[in-house]
Amino acid sequence: MNSSNRNPNFKNMYVIDSVYGDINGDDIDDIIYLVGNKPYGYDSPFITDIVLFIKDGLTHKTFTISPKENSGYNPTIFLGDFTGNHTNEILLSIDSGGSGGYAFYYIYSMVHNTPTLIFDHELYNKEYTYKVIYKDNYQVEILDKDSKNYLIDIQYKGKNYLSEIYNSDGTLKEPLTGWVNPLGGLYPIDFQRNGIYGLYTSRSIAGRYNADGLGYVQTSLEWDGSRFKPFFQTVGIL
Repeated sequence: MNSSNRNPNFKNMYVIDSVYGDINGDDIDDIIYLVGNKPYGYDSPFITDIVLFIKDGLTHKTFTISPKENSGYNPTIFLGDFTGNHTNEILLSIDSGGSGGYAFYYIYSMVHNTPTLIFDHELYNKEYTYKVIYKDNYQVEILDKDSKNYLIDIQYKGKNYLSEIYNSDGTLKEPLTGWVNPLGGLYPIDFQRNGIYGLYTSRSIAGRYNADGLGYVQTSLEWDGSRFKPFFQTVGIL
């Protein structure tokens, strides 16, 4: 994360989104602009050089935040209280456009006009890892880092799919593994209806290749005072 105190310069840049709300804790609305370049023309959904411009509602000073991943599709910003401090944080979401359907997510705190990154999709993906292992009898096991396991019955995939992987008695023809993709969805949800947002995340489960979707790891997160931690997790299929 790069940040600075500067005047906004929108030359050769487009304002993609803007929101109002108090993000520094002084009870005065600030203005947050999401800006970027459109190298392939005005109508292109692909945005580069994504930057957040933050204008302090009291002093009118402007700060900038540059995310590590600053190019992608459909970048958006959302303001909400994720930490319970009665001040909004900034959720920045950017679709990667990659075949895995993954996206980039950052949550920034700006209390006292000091930018602090409190959620980073890359760190989350690295911390919460999974193994995807095909088992006999048409099952796939999803195993997380804490040895919690989930079993998916994949008979719904159909005979043609299963016959490529299994013998007629339901045993595997050979060992086979898949993987869980990086974050593909992250959504703010007020689980307790108390004005404090948690996060609902979704990561796709791939079998032999990305288009061979097996389901989704769906994890709900809440702020524990220093970080976002899971409090509920399921595996779902279509």
